[in-house]
Amino acid sequence: MMDRTYKLRSEQEQLLLLIGQIREDHPTMGVRDMYYKLRPSTMGRDAFELFCKGHHLTSEKSKNWRRTTDSSGVIRFDNLLINKSLTTINQGWQSDITYYEAEGRFYYLTFILDAFSRRILGHRASKRLATEQTTLPALGMAIKLRKKEGQLINGVIFHSDGGGQYYDKEFLKLTKKEGILNSMCEYPWENGKAERLNGVIKNNYLIHRNINNFDELKKEVDRTVSLYNNDKPHIELQRKTPIQFENKLSLVMAT
Repeated sequence: MMDRTYKLRSEQEQLLLLIGQIREDHPTMGVRDMYYKLRPSTMGRDAFELFCKGHHLTSEKSKNWRRTTDSSGVIRFDNLLINKSLTTINQGWQSDITYYEAEGRFYYLTFILDAFSRRILGHRASKRLATEQTTLPALGMAIKLRKKEGQLINGVIFHSDGGGQYYDKEFLKLTKKEGILNSMCEYPWENGKAERLNGVIKNNYLIHRNINNFDELKKEVDRTVSLYNNDKPHIELQRKTPIQFENKLSLVMAT
């Protein structure tokens, strides 16, 4: 019973963040329309409408949806990146969950990037908002990638918003096992790199693809991540792609 209540609370916390994103993109979208596009697994239509009403999210003039209350079971971590100057890779990873619309409904996209190199280390497209379909497999992918490259991840700061999928028990079990330090922002700009990445992936890539179903979305997300890491130069990386930047960094460190 407690695990079910905990998972419900986790999804509700993440829903608040996603509804806020939808409000920015679609200021006049009705709550019922949002329900049929989001299709949350933990609540029906009427419960969803009551949930939105309770958080003053039924109109364009909504309260600050990113400042949620510390309800029972909600975990908040200190922002460990706020005054930290990054000097190399694997010091800070940042992550966020966003939505993408296809075939008249919303799917969920989770990305994890290295805050220093901008490289996307882990990603996941999912039909549901559950931790085991979003943050958990994305983090597993990032860990596997860095270990395959022979890099140490103990002490990495994992920074995110306050969404429930980032403090789910299974997620925290994995970060503890790997020695990863959990960090959370209070305001959107404190997770700006992850939020900007969402915008780039959706608006510079996916929106230009012909995506009609979930399988096509997964395929295009995989393709887009590869293009972003290998072909997209960044001003902040001296016009290098994330892969080029990391490769040059490895050469410098080896000499």
